[in-house]
Amino acid sequence: MKPTEKPACCKGPVYPTAFGRRSFIQVGILGGLGFSLADLFQSTARASVVRPANAPFSQNEGPAKSVIQIILPGGLAHQESWDPKPEAPIEYRGPFGVAKTKIPGVVFSENLSRTAQIADKITVIRSITGRIPDHEQATYLMLTGYLPTPAILHPSIGAVVAHEFGPRKDLPPFVGVPRVPIQAGTGYLSSKFGAFEVGADPGQRDFKVRDITLAKGVTDERFDRRQNAREAVESHFRQIESNPAELDAMGDFYQQAYKIISSPAARKAFSLDGEPDSMKALYGEYRNPRNGQPFSIGRQLMLARRLVEAGVRFVTVMYGGSEGWDNHLRIKDAVGNGMPAFDHAFAGLIADLEQRGLLDSTLVTVSSEFGRTPKVNENGGRDHWARVYSQVLAGGGIAKGQIYGASDSTASEPDRDPVPVEDCLATIYHQLGIDSEDRLMAPGGRPIDIVRGGKVVSGLIG
Repeated sequence: MKPTEKPACCKGPVYPTAFGRRSFIQVGILGGLGFSLADLFQSTARASVVRPANAPFSQNEGPAKSVIQIILPGGLAHQESWDPKPEAPIEYRGPFGVAKTKIPGVVFSENLSRTAQIADKITVIRSITGRIPDHEQATYLMLTGYLPTPAILHPSIGAVVAHEFGPRKDLPPFVGVPRVPIQAGTGYLSSKFGAFEVGADPGQRDFKVRDITLAKGVTDERFDRRQNAREAVESHFRQIESNPAELDAMGDFYQQAYKIISSPAARKAFSLDGEPDSMKALYGEYRNPRNGQPFSIGRQLMLARRLVEAGVRFVTVMYGGSEGWDNHLRIKDAVGNGMPAFDHAFAGLIADLEQRGLLDSTLVTVSSEFGRTPKVNENGGRDHWARVYSQVLAGGGIAKGQIYGASDSTASEPDRDPVPVEDCLATIYHQLGIDSEDRLMAPGGRPIDIVRGGKVVSGLIG
């Protein structure tokens, strides 16, 4: 096998987005008015609305009012990040040194030197246990608490949060920056609870979220008239449509789009205009050593902070590093090139949230679908490993300055306090004010647990 080849057993993770290549099509087609946000929503509409149209959303919020979910897709090596093993034999400990943290006696990989200095504000779980080292299946488990089955699709945590609490301040409850993996879908819930994907990359200097402003020549008054006309047409069709639930779902999508387009505050939340240079420095600005292109993670997390500050309940950010985290080959180069930008941006996010008084109400999570094998392979990489790996939680009532659980001396198995994926999800739901043992209604009147068998880990809560 050539050094640059990927083993035939793994083609790498493939994460098509839940809504295809675009989230924002031109703001639509109605009497000359474009209306694209709704076109997206309409195209994915289904009639499986669980909550009655007139039922109020839950008001039973927990200490976490919002979530920033950071996904490092591909299976980040826990040994090269949160759980280094400096005392292990060289074939286990890997190519990097360590960084001392603010927690006495605890070290992270040298790739996380900035995060090490804010370790007193986060919790690292070093004993996450998964089920299967397959990218798509493990991602589905990470996001839903279930293994995939051909019988039914389960809603992701972002969709459940949207279903339980609904929108706040004219903003969609669930946003992808710039998008979400297809496993982060709505499952058996109505697609109106799906992610509102930014589509454009905040890392680009000319970043603009397309189609959340009125088309040229369209005044607010004309826009309002068109909205009223559409509502009249939909009202007529509801009276004759044999499947009114589907029309109701489409109507919800159009209402979401109208609210974003017509709200200056909502439009401002999706913009990085006005962020000072000091803020950009806090999150870091890095370029990929492989191709010289700027990394987007700093601006993505800055936008995530703006969104939760404005009222969005759940924001998903995906960061693939220099060449992804599925590092069967040359793990030293891949992690060494891609991790510094994440380290700077993540430490900046935690500091920014704390300075703004948002950390206690914003739960931040950093996860990957699994970890990597204990031994470095012959190609200088590590292969898939789900028996034990790491996840990070911060804010939202989570304990601060804690290493929870442990892997054994070679990062092969849990050594103390194993945390199944389902338990970690149940704990996040608990902090949001959602009981993961509650049941949601699937088609056919079938009640299904939000997370089956998940238990709240009290040791993670501050």
